[in-house]
Amino acid sequence: MNIVKAPQHEFLSLLQSVSGIVERRHTLPILANVLFRKKDDQLQVVSSDLEIQIKAAGLMGGDVGSFTTTVGARKLIDILRSLPSDQIISLSSQNNKLVLQAGKSRFTLQTMPAEDFPLVQESAKFGASFSVPQKVLKDLLQQVSFAMAVQDIRYYLNGILFVVDGKQLSLVATDGHRLVYSNSALEADVPKQEVILPRKTVLELQRLLSDSDDMIDIQFANNQAKFNFGTMEFVSKLVEGKFPDYNRVIPKGHKNHVKLGRQTLLTSLQRTAILTSDKFKGVRLNFEANLLRISSNNAEQEEAVEELDIDYSGDAIEVGFNVTYLIDALANMTQEMVGIELADGNSSALFTMPENANYRYVVMPMRI
Repeated sequence: MNIVKAPQHEFLSLLQSVSGIVERRHTLPILANVLFRKKDDQLQVVSSDLEIQIKAAGLMGGDVGSFTTTVGARKLIDILRSLPSDQIISLSSQNNKLVLQAGKSRFTLQTMPAEDFPLVQESAKFGASFSVPQKVLKDLLQQVSFAMAVQDIRYYLNGILFVVDGKQLSLVATDGHRLVYSNSALEADVPKQEVILPRKTVLELQRLLSDSDDMIDIQFANNQAKFNFGTMEFVSKLVEGKFPDYNRVIPKGHKNHVKLGRQTLLTSLQRTAILTSDKFKGVRLNFEANLLRISSNNAEQEEAVEELDIDYSGDAIEVGFNVTYLIDALANMTQEMVGIELADGNSSALFTMPENANYRYVVMPMRI
């Protein structure tokens, strides 16, 4: 049976949309494969890692009928990438193998039975569905995802907290040293739900979402999240555990305020970071009347100093930070200006975007 007869770029695009979660090496060899389901003239492609499952579908030509099989994802993608984008690809089933032909090239690939492919068991009870434009969710994820923990023993930090309440969707991430919060309005009123989306799911969503106004439908169950957008369905397990109370972490009432250009501050910090020690990455920020001095030094007794003219009339404050935490936040902000609120040199600082009242970034000071 001829499963596919389509241009290389169309078939490759369909495969790449589901292949991000496919592991090259896995305890279950079949998880290195993707599942093909041919029904009439439509081809559905499914990938799974037992915790995340992605389905995508497209009209890929070929014979009309029903057929299922699984094939190694990486090999098939590598072959397709090596072929010209305008070449017509033919993929057919012969003797429990798949034969791919393009021009005068021919590849025979081993398959495994479709019934052995471990599909994720979807939850029987999802909560109320709500929708946001893809670009809105993509922007929210970009603003907060850098602060997720990486393989922290506190497993509930290795992801992003999604809170939907009424007409508001809030995202929160923290690794224990910094916390970032951002939210967006929803069109419909939704009952309150809180879930923690795993780090791998977040990174995959960021890869797949477009910068368009096309909607993404979202549903949460006790142990799963489901996302539907375009011709794709994305199901993921959730992280179990109690996320920290972010409202208690976000400081209120800091009396010292300054607003300055985000890009100017970012480039100054990037230059100063060059002479920080590899281990501590610490920089000092000295706030004085109309002046911000940024300085760093290292074990070789080298030093960097940057001075910025700012509109500041608050207390004289010297405070140390991990420069990476500041650079990460500034690089992922989308506004031209950044606001900084401080109490003293021993308290956490609050970074805001003056033109976006829905954003908060809290970073703990460090002793230098």
